[in-house]
Parts: sequence; C-alpha cells; structure tokens
Amino acid sequence: MTDLAQALRLRDDFPGVGNWHYLDSAATAQKPNAVIDAIARAYGPDYATVHRGVYERSANMTLAYEAARRKVANFIGAASDSEIVYVRGATEGINLVAQSWAGTQLESGDRILLSMLEHHSNIVPWQIVAERQGAQIDVVPLTADGKIDLDAMQAMITPQHKLVALAHVSNVLGSVLDVRRAADIAHSVGAKILIDGCQAVPRLAVDVQALDCDFYVFSAHKLYGPTGIGALWARKDLLDAMPPYQGGGSMIDKVTFEKTTYAPAPTRFEAGTPHITGVVGLSAAIDYVQAIGLDAIHAHECALVAKARVALESLNSVRVFGPEDSAGILSFEVEGVHPHDVGTILDETGVAIRAGHHCAQPLMRHLGVEATARASFGIYSDESDVDALVKGIERVRKIFG
Repeated sequence: MTDLAQALRLRDDFPGVGNWHYLDSAATAQKPNAVIDAIARAYGPDYATVHRGVYERSANMTLAYEAARRKVANFIGAASDSEIVYVRGATEGINLVAQSWAGTQLESGDRILLSMLEHHSNIVPWQIVAERQGAQIDVVPLTADGKIDLDAMQAMITPQHKLVALAHVSNVLGSVLDVRRAADIAHSVGAKILIDGCQAVPRLAVDVQALDCDFYVFSAHKLYGPTGIGALWARKDLLDAMPPYQGGGSMIDKVTFEKTTYAPAPTRFEAGTPHITGVVGLSAAIDYVQAIGLDAIHAHECALVAKARVALESLNSVRVFGPEDSAGILSFEVEGVHPHDVGTILDETGVAIRAGHHCAQPLMRHLGVEATARASFGIYSDESDVDALVKGIERVRKIFG
C-alpha cells in the first residue's frame, strides 16, 4: 500500500474532504485544488468564448480548449484528437453512439449484446434504439465472482450481433473486464464494441488502440474533474460516417434554408456553445492524475479495498459482493438491515457511502437483493477511512442486534 504520509498529503489537496471519510468516489470524485483553481481562472481572468472571437483572450481560450482535446486523446491512447468528441458525460456519449451509429446501422433482426452488470446508462439507450429499429438485446451472464463471463459471451455471440456494449469496470462490483478479449470476440463476428470507461479512467491506464475497441466513453467528474463534461472516443472512420446527433451552432459548414452541410467530425457532434470551463477543468484533472501515476493510484485503491474486504468479511452477518481483485469499489450488505439504514448510521459517524441500486437494477435482481451498500475509494482515501467504515458497520450491527 502507498504509505499513509503520501495518502495524507494527497488528502490535503482536496478541500472537500478534510476529516470526512468520503467513500462515494464511484458516484463522483472530490476535486483537488489544482482543478478548482483552473476552473476559477477560466471563469475569471481567462474567460472568453472559443472558436468565435478574433480578440486575443478568445484566441487563447480556443488554444487551451483544443489543447485539452489533444490531452484527452493522449490520456486514453487515441490516434488523433479528431477522434475525441466532447460530451456532457458518458451518458450523452452512449446516447450519441446509440442515435448516430446504431440508429443508422441497425436493422430489424439485428442484435445488441450487453452484460448483467451494466449501469442503466449502458442499457436504456440501447433499448430505445432497439425498439425503434426492431433489434433485440441479449445479456451476457456473470461468473460466480461477479465478472462478465467472456466464455459465455464467446458461446452466445452470433453474426446477428452488430454491437456489444460493456463496462470496463463495474460501478457496483469493481470487477475489471478483459477489454481486449471482449473486443476480439465482438470483432470475430463483425460487431462493433463500445466500452463504458467511467470507473476505469480514474484508476487504470487506458489505451484504446491496444484495447482494440471501437467506442470508449467516460465522464470527467469521476476523474476528479468537473461535472457536465466528458469524452467520447471513436475510430475516425466511424465518426466520419455518423450523422450529427444534435443541430445548432458550431457544428455546421454552411447553412441555407434549402440545405445545411455539416462540419467534419468531431465538430459536427458539438452543437452550441461548449462547456468551456468544464474542458479546462478536465484538462487540469488529467494533469493531476498523471502526475501521481495511474499505476500508483490503482495499487493504492486495490490495497484499500483488500483491507476493507478482509475486515468486513470477518464480521458476522456481512456479505461482500464482487471479485477479490475488484478495483476501488466494494459493495456489501448487512443481514437484516436496509442499506439506507446502514448509510444513515454511517453518516452519523462521518462516513459517506452510497446506498441503493446504483443505477444497476438488473444486477441487484441477479444478486438477489433490492440494494447494496457501496464503499468506493479515491486517491485521497487512506487507512483511516477503512477503519472508520469497519467501526461504523460494527455500530450498525450493535444497533440492529
């Protein structure tokens, strides 16, 4: 485990943490001073529109805005920044692909392959487009320890499957997908594969070219950046063939009342005034994470999860879900106690967890529960958070006898 001194040093970078035991990073991560300061500057002395003004400050902001696109491309191993589309978050990125790619490519009788552990954002958009196009959805089961069963996926995929959409890291179980193998399986029948990287990019080094996926989405706010901004990566040939997702300013080439022609990708997918300060914050967040190192972050979080798992599994009436090697996330239940009650009692002791279905109701039904309690770690987490969590669960057990 990274030593406690380093963890405390990083904790001091986050004004929203302090002595609070914040264990809900999978929902949204706290923000470091570096990101807060960058956003403040962007809203203050640096603020101007992008791509429109001829004056110096606008030109400078435009340079920063596009430099951030290059930074995102490098961060996830894209071949070019022209493959990066700014979106409001992973949800919009998935909807964009569902409408602009699947909505134009799928036909009646085609099939979409998802998994049992997907977030609602990687289920509902596909249901909408499947119903409209007459396509069908199939669901890959999980292994006994809560990973996407790629052997089962291999057995069930057919040439009728045109799209596979899977989570890189489960937001409930922390299970990590072998993306390259999943991509190989998808491509063996000519299907495209989209990866939901929301829980992966804050803790795993991602190289979309090495993973060989076709689409990859993530949100900045889970990467210690601001809300309302994220990125869709797609292979350039796919983006170039996709029609616009929304119409408006900026995404056009020429407009007449008779006909409008569109800008090339990625601009054609970025209608309207963009989230300028959000992009600046995303850029600062990437700088912050890369300065620490994703390998170090992953090792740190895995060590904390392992410590918490051992401690919780030693308590009678506590059931822990997910694989032993879960990444940064640990879901559990206390027998006879609703997760909301667990969360409320923990809050009284200064511990913040998530309690509910985590936007993964099909997975909850698979696990045989209505909801779980979830502790999720970040770069500011340390051993004191684990100790406080365990102590709080012991208090829960005493209260409910």
